[in-house]
Amino acid sequence: MQPRLVLFTRYPTAGKAKTRLISALGADGAAELHKRLAERTVRTLRQSGLPPEVFTTGASAKRFAGWLGNDLTQKTQTGASLGDRLAHASDPAPVIIVGSDCPGLSAHHITEAQAALRTAQVVIGPAEDGGYWLIGIATRCDFLFRDMEWGTGNVLPETLRRLADRDIEPAMLETLADCDRPEDLARWPDLTR
Repeated sequence: MQPRLVLFTRYPTAGKAKTRLISALGADGAAELHKRLAERTVRTLRQSGLPPEVFTTGASAKRFAGWLGNDLTQKTQTGASLGDRLAHASDPAPVIIVGSDCPGLSAHHITEAQAALRTAQVVIGPAEDGGYWLIGIATRCDFLFRDMEWGTGNVLPETLRRLADRDIEPAMLETLADCDRPEDLARWPDLTR
């Protein structure tokens, strides 16, 4: 069965998007960077061959369609916490979930994740900051999303611990860097021009 491909993103509203970058770029600059990253991610996902679903927050479906295109399946993020929203978006599985803040994401990463899900229950794209830029699951794994310290360097180690506790060996993809913090900006100077 072909996995669903899910993008989690928010509308690029100044003061609400890429808030950890506001100190370096200002509210408008951080929102503009988020806008560019999300647009870049959508282009990449379209190249993967899997039709992306966009799980949105921060604006109406009409505004998202005007921004990212009306050909994308849109769903509203549902849940009180990021973990709740990820668990909701992972139903039904199999599913591959990505965020919009990984400039190094390429279509071949999605292809690799899709291939890995043929034999692995979980596939992870680890991020340099201790989180992950992609997670794919073959069957529901809500335990991966509940009570997690999101936005910290503990996400990946805790995810791996929870999988090990259940004797699940994840397929691991290439480690990539997210663009979340001011110190990340130097790696991609073209993103802020």
